[in-house]
Amino acid sequence: MIILGLGGLSKDAACAILQDGQLVSAVEERKVARQNTSALPQAAIATALHVAKLKPADVNCVALVRPFPQQIHLSLREQFPNAQTLVVDHHAAHAASAYYPSPFDDATVLTLDRDGDFSSAARWHASSNQLRLEKDLYYPESLGDLYSRVTELLGFNAGSDEHKVQWLSTADSGDRFLPLFDEILGSADWPCINRSFFDSDRLSYGGFSQKFYARLDLEDGAEIPDALHAPLAAGLQRAIEHTVLRMAGPAENLCLAGGLAMNALLISALEASKRVFVQPAAGNAGTALGAVFYAWNNVLGHKTRASLKDLCLGPGYSAEEVKKVLENCKLRFQYLMTIEELLSRAVRDLNGEKIIAWMQGRMEFGPRALGNRSILASPLNPYSTENLNIYIKRREPFRKFAASVPEEMAAEYFEAGPNARYLATVGRVRSSYRKTFEGAVLGHDAVRVHLVKQEDNPLFHKLLLAAGQATGLPVLYNTSFNLFGDPLVCTPRDAVRSFYSSGIDALYVGNFVLEK
Repeated sequence: MIILGLGGLSKDAACAILQDGQLVSAVEERKVARQNTSALPQAAIATALHVAKLKPADVNCVALVRPFPQQIHLSLREQFPNAQTLVVDHHAAHAASAYYPSPFDDATVLTLDRDGDFSSAARWHASSNQLRLEKDLYYPESLGDLYSRVTELLGFNAGSDEHKVQWLSTADSGDRFLPLFDEILGSADWPCINRSFFDSDRLSYGGFSQKFYARLDLEDGAEIPDALHAPLAAGLQRAIEHTVLRMAGPAENLCLAGGLAMNALLISALEASKRVFVQPAAGNAGTALGAVFYAWNNVLGHKTRASLKDLCLGPGYSAEEVKKVLENCKLRFQYLMTIEELLSRAVRDLNGEKIIAWMQGRMEFGPRALGNRSILASPLNPYSTENLNIYIKRREPFRKFAASVPEEMAAEYFEAGPNARYLATVGRVRSSYRKTFEGAVLGHDAVRVHLVKQEDNPLFHKLLLAAGQATGLPVLYNTSFNLFGDPLVCTPRDAVRSFYSSGIDALYVGNFVLEK
């Protein structure tokens, strides 16, 4: 049975394929087409089929997540002649993406986004093979909308920069403005937004009203002083955490998906009192995963549940394909014959205070680099923080990079929960190593910890061990291999373009090495 799922068709389109209950490929359109499309994500579909070694005629079911343009039905019937079409509700797809790959047999599921198909949140009870809707929330009653409004108020882009507000929040306790955002969200178990803090005639800077500005001790519509940015972000973040905890209710097992579940600080706060599983590609693209899970488990009734495993579900490239690109670009390169040579050379560069780009194996699904499309640096490099953030990524200093560590060695350096496997939460650095990792530390000793399992990513795991053997520290700073707002690199050509457009010192693509 081959099920092809299409999600995020209004934004962040993606395609996923489930074959006989196993997730065999998942690809986002923007990564392969290098742009968003308004129609069917044909580049993602073609790539996902190619990775799975399938043809359109092999597909038995196309699971389509709402919302989508009406004319898509006709296109799908023509493109997949042997497939039945199944339409999946937007939040049902989010819920399926969170529950079915989770380790729980019974759980509460929360789906949280801005306005997915006019809904902004839903709570489900999941048991065995079924999802049952308990409660939902409709736009404009929306936690995601409030987060987007504050994002715009602080001078960032609503709909894309919410993660910046999240990380900015770590610079303050939030005490000053927590009461304000608690009042906006209400104190009930299910949020009810106090709309007196918004002005429907004000179309910019979040659309906040004179009442909101008065609570900030500012003139109506005044520019927000820099000194208030972190306190506002922190007050919002803490209020969101409190609200989501109330929405989750008393259940011990909690699964999450939806754009707001991309908030790693929120996940960390929930982990303090519950067993949590978050679907790591929690945004709209992740509904493609939910579509195939929902069709397989909920509609077709199969008992087996697919695992996300390592999330490296996209295309990979052979040595011949890489070599062809490098020669076509007339680049000088070196080919290393063995894995041992590759690891030794990479560790030598890292110990020499170089920053390297690391492109290996299949591309990750979702926004986070998990060791196959990464930019890496040694924490022992005193210039790594400055070089990574300012000269390579060109981003704000409050946005820290992750610390990747072998799972079996992590406890010596960090406290981190199981969601750190996918960089979906934050951990804590142990006090004896705070100085070592100060370049990656957020407020209150928080660190974006990436737990690397040997079975998830054997080569990256070996690289971390090799770094540890050479320096005594099996940890590398890891940030996504992409530049200037581009999506994660996909192909060798993407990698070459980003490498020569940045201050990265060396590029490792498979066993090929390029240096400047």
